[in-house]
Amino acid sequence: MKNLRLHITVLILVVIAERIGNIAITVGVGKIVLLPMMYALLMGILTAPRFTKISTDKEVKVASSLLGVTLMLLMAKYGTLVGPSLPKILAASPALILQEFGNLGTILLGIPVAVFIGLKRETIGAAHSIAREPNVALIGERYGLDSAEGRGVMGVYICGTVIGTIFFGLMASLAAAYLPFHPYALAMAAGVGSASMMTAAVGSLSAMYPQMADQLAAFGAASNMLSGLDGLYMSIWLALPFSEWLYRKVYRLKYGTDPEPAKKEEPRALTKGEKQNENE
Repeated sequence: MKNLRLHITVLILVVIAERIGNIAITVGVGKIVLLPMMYALLMGILTAPRFTKISTDKEVKVASSLLGVTLMLLMAKYGTLVGPSLPKILAASPALILQEFGNLGTILLGIPVAVFIGLKRETIGAAHSIAREPNVALIGERYGLDSAEGRGVMGVYICGTVIGTIFFGLMASLAAAYLPFHPYALAMAAGVGSASMMTAAVGSLSAMYPQMADQLAAFGAASNMLSGLDGLYMSIWLALPFSEWLYRKVYRLKYGTDPEPAKKEEPRALTKGEKQNENE
């Protein structure tokens, strides 16, 4: 079998994570739930060549390509939960649609903080969204990934890939414990367009409200699907223009002058070999 060593490593990590199980830590009036997904993720990071060298660079690349397949199976499972909960989802459809505007919250929170800690146009790429694949493609097409905006979006994308799942899982537990929101609202808020982040958040909520587990998964999956469908258009028509406007305002407030305009990525000059290939 191809990549047998990789599959055995993953199986061992999954067994260890499942054997540990859910760990609930009581904090004040609420509790934080740590899930097997978090342990598996942390142990998987430690197997990388940079740390214990259990996995090779080739195996890391293969594992990355298989991630999309596993998430597809996960979303298919969530799809089976949406059907039985469809009446409740339809009843909550206005809230599902309106909560999509909550994705603009990254702009209101991120841009002032980024500018005041010294970032320049990297702020726009970093704070206009949660920076998943469609947003990276949008910034790359509009500004170029070698631009300041491109560096910003790639920085957040990498951070989200590494710690986003852990962060979402912990935030869902804390929000459920300390904020006066219904669990359905928190499940809808978890659907930001990332299947892994949504799964971590819904998993934490399901551990705290096991009697609502199927409904929470259905609301999270429906919200995640909507974010995937309209998230790119929200970024094009609302998020990026609003980010540019707010960046100019906050920059002027801090520095007393207007920021530099965006620099479109210049086309790279062709090498001699590339010119010959083009002529052929």
